Amino acid sequence: MTTIAPYGTWRSPITAHDLAASGHPVSGAQWVGDDVWWLESRPGEGGRLAVRTSGADGEPVDILPAPWNARTRVHEYGGGAWAVTDAGLLVFSEFTDQRVYCLDAGASTPIPLTPESGGFRFAELAVRGSEVIAVRETHDVGASGDPVVSRDIVAIPLDGSAAADAARIRSIVAGSDFLAYPRFSPDGSRLAWIAWDHPQMPWDGTQLRVGELDADGRVVALGITGETAGPEGTAPAPSVAAAFGWRVLAGSTTESVLQPEWVDDESLIAISDRSGWWNLETVGLDGSRNPAFLEEAEYGGALWMLGSRWFDQLDDGRLLAVRSSGDDTLVVVNAEKHDAARIRTPLTTITLGARRRGRVLVIGGSSSLASGVRILDLSSGDLTDVRLGVEALPDADYLPVARARTFRARTGSAASASLASEATSSPQQFRPVLDEPEERRDVHAFVYAPRNPDFSSPEGELPPYVAFVHGGPTSKVSATLNPTIAFFTSRGIGVVDINYGGSTGYGRVYRERLRGQWGVVDVEDVVSAVLGLADAGLADRDRLAIRGGSAGGWTVLSALTSSTVFAAGTSYYGVAELEKFAEDTHDFESRYLDGLIGPLPEALDLYRSRAPLNNVSRLATPVLLLQGLDDPIVPPSQAQMFRDALAHTSIPHAYIAYEGESHGFRRAETIIHAAESELSFYGQTMGFHPVDIAKLDLS
Repeated sequence: MTTIAPYGTWRSPITAHDLAASGHPVSGAQWVGDDVWWLESRPGEGGRLAVRTSGADGEPVDILPAPWNARTRVHEYGGGAWAVTDAGLLVFSEFTDQRVYCLDAGASTPIPLTPESGGFRFAELAVRGSEVIAVRETHDVGASGDPVVSRDIVAIPLDGSAAADAARIRSIVAGSDFLAYPRFSPDGSRLAWIAWDHPQMPWDGTQLRVGELDADGRVVALGITGETAGPEGTAPAPSVAAAFGWRVLAGSTTESVLQPEWVDDESLIAISDRSGWWNLETVGLDGSRNPAFLEEAEYGGALWMLGSRWFDQLDDGRLLAVRSSGDDTLVVVNAEKHDAARIRTPLTTITLGARRRGRVLVIGGSSSLASGVRILDLSSGDLTDVRLGVEALPDADYLPVARARTFRARTGSAASASLASEATSSPQQFRPVLDEPEERRDVHAFVYAPRNPDFSSPEGELPPYVAFVHGGPTSKVSATLNPTIAFFTSRGIGVVDINYGGSTGYGRVYRERLRGQWGVVDVEDVVSAVLGLADAGLADRDRLAIRGGSAGGWTVLSALTSSTVFAAGTSYYGVAELEKFAEDTHDFESRYLDGLIGPLPEALDLYRSRAPLNNVSRLATPVLLLQGLDDPIVPPSQAQMFRDALAHTSIPHAYIAYEGESHGFRRAETIIHAAESELSFYGQTMGFHPVDIAKLDLS
């Protein structure tokens, strides 16, 4: 029997406790013999990351027991925190002290491989013979007392001798602010790697470098004895790079090159966006470059986590690759014939894991399939579940269906005029107008309508909608079975998940729409998407909300302080102010704002005029601020400053801080409280009463 009830009041079998209790994201799948090992987040264990496998009964068991936590803080986002050999020797970076440990097969007590002191962090671990190859990040204090961060590619002895003597860690090469993807040639005589320097981010511009290795296993330093880096730790210009022991084969400050892999001793396959799209190409040591297959689709992505992979070389020389154009698909690229053949799977989000002969591990899902680790048989196309990211799913009738939708957004003066008509006072006083002429542009999104078989709405009522704004901002979303989205849609609240200008997955031009326009283009695109739904008669124009985390939180606060389109906004650890953020944030993103806003001090006026904190006087919309107190990326001061500014207004708001949480909530109790608080907040601000949810106190 279907019950008629207002949107937002529907009773749902998907609770906040389900989000925490059944959710355990999985990643980083590896083969160990014929067994599969993976990394799994454990919300019920404080959010630790455990290395696990399937036991004799098929149920998951820990390889890395509690309380060990395989998580690295290199770049703060980590990546490659563990590696394993075919014999079952596990090496991992322990979160609490950032030391590298090894755990022999069958053992329960890890043995340290790196020293307690030194300020070292290690990522992108790989076992090579008797050593662990890694990207090392060193945190020190300079002569002025300011923190100094440096990075190099190193070799750590597996015999444990470096645990008491840091000098036993061999530095192979340095020379840039950032390094990634160390890859040894098949004959072991050369090393290839990716490097870039401030103010570039890896999606802006990187270099593919190759260096000869000397008898000690270091990149040969030509002309400067004992040095592998540039002057004062800086990267040398390509024209003089050979003096420091390497050649630049591809890349620049305006070309992003990713994931180099050796084909033979004289050539590599890599990803480059010099065509305007991240495509695959062969790169020879002689300087030759040849596209494997050119297409207006992405075969790479934003390198937020070290060790990210988008392709694998098959035994016959063809390339198994993830192709993105909105959703992800798997393709096999034949570089000799310059063509690609799709492998049909039901997955729309795909990350490649390890391959063993004709079977490859994939991590992903779709809007109807839970994300998880699966085995793909390349010959038959069959998928076998190994470990899903949720324990159990509700009946499919309670899950939303993702619909890809493209909205049209105005740019230039038309966009400013449109937003101005929505604002309490003209945003043109503090929002710059784009230089490009008035035109209309595409905004890509996925729409999830309310869905619950037990309820329907009163005749004529339109549903409230929440705009989900992804973080990054250089990132993307795909159609996915997201329990948080289902938490809302099963209660009668629609969701639109938006790939605003600046997102990856749609080429470099789309990605660079945000250059110098953060807080402008992202806001315009999100507003255009929700108003597009309202104009189409799919959403209640008076009950539109916006939520986002990190950079998405910035867009939330920017939208709320530049228009009255939204009835409510939730910022999860969002950026509220730029000058202090630039001073306080971590090294990896410390110059990100150069591209998103502009370099300092030249762009200081923009930093101040764009900052939501400086525009609270224009705010007329209730705000919920959720913040982890241990966040090194967006420090708590950002939310606290916005909270303090709200305290001098009559605007309903709440600030909730969570002890022990960082950038992204991991603990079960936090996940539950945050979800229920957000739902209560929307009910109070959009005029409905969620069932079985405690009322959040608003100031």
